[in-house]
Amino acid sequence: MKSIKFIVYLVFVSVVVISCKKDDDVTVPDVVIRDRGEQQLADSDSLIDYLSTHYYNSDFFLTGTNHKYTDIIITELAEGEDVPTGHTLLLDAVETHTTTYQEADYEYYVLRLNQGGGESPSFTDQVRMRYEGFTLADGDVFDSLATPEDLYLIGTGFNPDLIRAWQLIIPMFNCADSFMNSGGITNFNNFGLGVMFVPSGLGFYSGTASGTVAAYSNLIFKFELLQYEEVDHDGDGIPSYVEDIDANLDVLDDDTDEDLAPNFVDIDDDGDGVNTFDELMSNTYTVDTNVNEEEPVLDEGEYEVSRSETAGIITINTVKVVDSDNNGTPDYLQEDIAINYNEESE
Repeated sequence: MKSIKFIVYLVFVSVVVISCKKDDDVTVPDVVIRDRGEQQLADSDSLIDYLSTHYYNSDFFLTGTNHKYTDIIITELAEGEDVPTGHTLLLDAVETHTTTYQEADYEYYVLRLNQGGGESPSFTDQVRMRYEGFTLADGDVFDSLATPEDLYLIGTGFNPDLIRAWQLIIPMFNCADSFMNSGGITNFNNFGLGVMFVPSGLGFYSGTASGTVAAYSNLIFKFELLQYEEVDHDGDGIPSYVEDIDANLDVLDDDTDEDLAPNFVDIDDDGDGVNTFDELMSNTYTVDTNVNEEEPVLDEGEYEVSRSETAGIITINTVKVVDSDNNGTPDYLQEDIAINYNEESE
């Protein structure tokens, strides 16, 4: 799916889905704040116990295609029962992943049922999903989406971030390799399908999902990754994932000019008075599909900012990072270089 650049973040509309929004900084009244490391030890025990005592209908996914999240059936193993034929214990099927977040070390688990045939999103992108979320302790479903919705993995003040687990896990999967509209319904082919099992520290932690999930709940999400769109939150020409300069999957701690606005929402990243977009070299490609011309392969550090099509002719506008002094740091991140490449010469 071709990338679509988004307008400056202050005018984003709010996402209507609330269940997987990150509320771990909003503590529920009367909830005692626990040490993250200690809580993770307890959560890990709970997750392992669940994975060791529940199985899923694995053989169902050996035939057919385009299975849905609703096809995934997880069942608790009865005392003294063996795992039924055609099913697999979750502990024997999940992948174990680790991460450090909020100075605590976490383990989380992923059941990968279909990788997906398209491309994979970055942790800052917008994704189109279907999913169901429920708590590990009691299995209560606190939200589900039977109709695809668009979600921002990294949000803004109007679009709160999704929980940390989504930013880590969803990019592990690929979206659909194709889709078709028929009778007002969009059917997706070969999309990512899986289940995530996450500790409270990568979920809502001491917060809650609009009062529907208890604090310190371990969470499970069945999900379908259908499509994604690359996001440039501040519209400066640099995709938001690229603005994660230290590559730690956190764009909030990258603030080159230290003006308290992280680069991904700062239109002048180095504070030199020239907007980031103007410190990039602009270019335009014209592709005539009527004579079977192919789209260009963009150079490293070159990003599409817009495209249009008229009568089979595609116009693609790009920007390219410039490093005028060849020191390894692009102009748009160097305060002592303030060249406006889009300024018309007199």
